Amino acid sequence: MSIWSRISQALSALSQGESLSTVFDHLRAPPERSVAFTIAVIALGAKMAKADGLVTRDEVTAFREVFQIAPRDEANAAKVFNMARQDVAGFEEYASRIAGMFGAVHGRPDDLMEGLFHIAVADGEYHPNEDAFLTRVAEILGMHELCFKAMRARFVADAEPDPYRVLGVEPDTPIDEIRKAWRALVRETHPDSMIARGVPEEAVKLAEKRMIDINRAWEQINEAA
Repeated sequence: MSIWSRISQALSALSQGESLSTVFDHLRAPPERSVAFTIAVIALGAKMAKADGLVTRDEVTAFREVFQIAPRDEANAAKVFNMARQDVAGFEEYASRIAGMFGAVHGRPDDLMEGLFHIAVADGEYHPNEDAFLTRVAEILGMHELCFKAMRARFVADAEPDPYRVLGVEPDTPIDEIRKAWRALVRETHPDSMIARGVPEEAVKLAEKRMIDINRAWEQINEAA
């Protein structure tokens, strides 16, 4: 059974009266953890796509890039996206349930936020409403402010990313400490580490850009030292 069929079955429980928390309770352990992660990106991504007042073709395309959808799964994927977009539950409720899920399985909000940022900037504009949306989601997920700013610096192309912000350090941080921060980010972004956290293959592919940005930031700082 494909992940999209499993996701469709999980979300169909909502229409049968089960609460969101009950659905997520069923998805806390591997291998269903990847299903929960995927639902998280779908639900929050669908709601965020409406944050600027319009769901654009670019945003839908970005959603399809986050999840490599086979032709046989397109119907289930569309069903899940539409269910999440039309669900009366607010995005903060989704984010709160997801925060509980991350806490239960020792996951990281970075993986989820990576997919959301990818969708947010897909239309070439980072709308203030999208920034407010992502800022609030990051707060609920317990993402450190420096980590959020580092991720935003990598995705929002309004200026050349500050390498210190990308690594989540201050410019006056000793070079040895910056090296430790860089190595820690590389370890966390390694595919093996992400898979061990129960992150699906689609999100692992997204992290390839994260690794490039992290290494470029370190090279810039190290060369200037």
